[in-house]
Amino acid sequence: METTQKPSLLVVSAHAADFVWRAGGAVALYSERGYRVKVVCLSYGERGESAKMWKQPDMTLDKVKAARREEAARAADILGAEIAFLDIGDYPMRVSDEVLYKLVDIYRDLRPEFVLSHSLHDPYNFDHPLATHVAQEARIIAQAHGHNPEQAVIGAPPVLLYEPHQPEQCGWKPDVLLDISSVWEKKKAAFETMNAQEHLWEYYTRVALQRGVQASRNSSRNIKYGEGYQRVFPQVCGEFS
Repeated sequence: METTQKPSLLVVSAHAADFVWRAGGAVALYSERGYRVKVVCLSYGERGESAKMWKQPDMTLDKVKAARREEAARAADILGAEIAFLDIGDYPMRVSDEVLYKLVDIYRDLRPEFVLSHSLHDPYNFDHPLATHVAQEARIIAQAHGHNPEQAVIGAPPVLLYEPHQPEQCGWKPDVLLDISSVWEKKKAAFETMNAQEHLWEYYTRVALQRGVQASRNSSRNIKYGEGYQRVFPQVCGEFS
């Protein structure tokens, strides 16, 4: 099996906008560094993440899905990412084996250097940790020699969990602070495509500024905008850095 020619990054997003708010800086940053970045949206967030649209007259599920798809596609284009929509529904979200195996195939095709997804817990939104569960389960299956043995297995890409909306309630604590100052304008332009969730624009600007302050205080760098991540697995290295 031919492997991807350049390094890659996989982002597994429960809903169409999640990757923009929480990991848009990482997506833009690694795209600019020459990575192939692929975002997989399990759903459009059509039921639970699109309240503004449902307040419009004569709104239908298909109209909401189409609008959210267009928003996410535009955002991914701004950030420099490929995007795939698996359209499995939200509120509630349910993941079939067929969907799980599709994600396994994506792992084996992409062979990511890193994987980004949601926090392990979120009492406000069960779709989010489910997305992370399936992302990690697919990663494990993609490592299994007995699954489609004609394909090459993947290695052990680190999994980093991006920031939930209310981190303290989700048991999420950042141990990686990423400087996204150089790509902030791209992230801002991307989340401003998310008209269905305009109320979050200012909030995630504040989050980025706060993580930037924390990143500066934990380094000797002058950082204005940042993103926080929590590692699932230990960092393996030959020296401390």
